[in-house]
Amino acid sequence: MAEKMIDRISFHDQIQRNKAKSALLIAVVFIVLLALGYAISFAFDPGYFFFIMIISIIFSISYIIFGYYNSDKIALASVGAKKALPSEYRQLYNSIDGLTIASGMPMPQIYIMESEQINAFATGRNPQHSVICVTTGALKKLNKQELEGVLGHELSHIANFDIRFMTLTAVLIGIIAILSQIFLRSMWYGGRNEREGKGNAILMLIAILLAILAPILTQLVQFAISRKREYAADASSVKFTRYPTGLINALRKIKNEHAPESSRRINKAVAPLFMSDPFRRKFSELFSTHPDINKRINILERM
Repeated sequence: MAEKMIDRISFHDQIQRNKAKSALLIAVVFIVLLALGYAISFAFDPGYFFFIMIISIIFSISYIIFGYYNSDKIALASVGAKKALPSEYRQLYNSIDGLTIASGMPMPQIYIMESEQINAFATGRNPQHSVICVTTGALKKLNKQELEGVLGHELSHIANFDIRFMTLTAVLIGIIAILSQIFLRSMWYGGRNEREGKGNAILMLIAILLAILAPILTQLVQFAISRKREYAADASSVKFTRYPTGLINALRKIKNEHAPESSRRINKAVAPLFMSDPFRRKFSELFSTHPDINKRINILERM
């Protein structure tokens, strides 16, 4: 019997599709923000509403900028990572050096995290200020080709400016969350205007529903954006290494291992940075920052 034909996909097409989907999801978040603001403007005096909007934007951007410029320090400190010495991790430095040459990227700082789990993450605000952190479990359990697949994935996050992209998402979602909280809390303090009528009551109800549902919806969109960036990083890893088998085999090993006790020391706030969910949670993909590993493997096998 003839072997079933595999529908091959191009890693270039995969990268572009996932970037386009991420941009579309960002647009959805922005539309939700405008809809929420428009609805609330009918519940408050317009001048008062725009004052609240300005305050929430300033607060959100200030908070995110601080996190953006200190993201690497915060993430590394939270997992207890230590700088990898070139003399002790020569092979790791050689692998990353080869990938940076192939991709035209500057050399990132390299850190090691004590954990038996196979995992890694990248952080930093741009390629010139970037960090790749690898677990000791990854160094022990992966061969050279598999490790390079993982490193290529993390280098791809840096090359694709994913930290900057996710920061933009966080700013928009932060504004929505703050705006929703201010509006809902103000309902207890007579913040409504005095306009009467059935139409205004309906608009008020719409504003309340949007204030409740908008943060939930945008959180789901943020998860979806994170998953798309993971798919794009997988495809970019193939672009850098020129062979998908390394990353495929690494993902298979990750799939077959259980979350060790050391994962409990990881702050859940930094879990989305990792190549795979360090807690191996069995959530529906809708509520996950990481795609299903089987789907990732299936796509890579078609490249």
